[in-house]
Amino acid sequence: MRRKVIRNLKKLAFYYLVKKGIVLSEATSDEELKKFFCLVRPHRTNHNLIRVGSEADGGYLLPNDLEGISCLYSPGVEKTASFELDIANRGIKCFMADYSVDSAPFHHENFIFEKKFIGISDDDVYMKLSTWVSKSNAIGNDFMLQMDIEGAEFEVLMDLDEKVLQQFRVMIIEFHDFDGLFNRSSFRLINLTFRKLLKYFEIVHIHPNNSNKPIKYLDYEIFHALEFTFLRKDRIANKSIQTNFPHALDKPCVSNQADYALPSCWHSN
Repeated sequence: MRRKVIRNLKKLAFYYLVKKGIVLSEATSDEELKKFFCLVRPHRTNHNLIRVGSEADGGYLLPNDLEGISCLYSPGVEKTASFELDIANRGIKCFMADYSVDSAPFHHENFIFEKKFIGISDDDVYMKLSTWVSKSNAIGNDFMLQMDIEGAEFEVLMDLDEKVLQQFRVMIIEFHDFDGLFNRSSFRLINLTFRKLLKYFEIVHIHPNNSNKPIKYLDYEIFHALEFTFLRKDRIANKSIQTNFPHALDKPCVSNQADYALPSCWHSN
């Protein structure tokens, strides 16, 4: 706990100096940021976006390309499962995992719950994503992933076997600590993670989580948490850069606070 507090204090000090316009030696360079933002531009494809789940947190935009998807893997359930319920009602099995609760929020015949955190080891508390996929014996090679695991997503994705990664057709991932993009050591992990994913996927939507205000540095605006939707490249017949934000179906994660449109640095030159 003490180490976590010290780490958070260092992070706050770093961002205070960044906001004051003080460039530190460990700050990510403008050139590195420019290349990253070009890498992660969202695309419009031949699949229109639909909203699945609630009208607030727990609802996501994803491509209307769900036919043939055999199952959903959804780590980080806690007490919300509106997305999983919508998917289950479409006849898709939902594998759910979270060690912090004892069961899914409610019963559905297509819910299969495991009391485990998803991480980079297999033990009484944690389970690797590759292990989970293997032990579930799901049919086919077209799965969906919806992951909200409060910052552990980077190490989980970097640990994930690329053969398993390619089995997912659609992925909806909320990335946390994204404001680390301004710090070179954190930037390396974020950059490597996205380069791994974008070998096989295109980003088809990005939505900022409005629970925190954006941090501005140079010409860039970064949010602590953003929801990314990915579609596997073999499902895309044509694509173009998406520049119109917010999407008509976007809703604020925190319903009693104003939503944020995705800043232009994410999608425009």
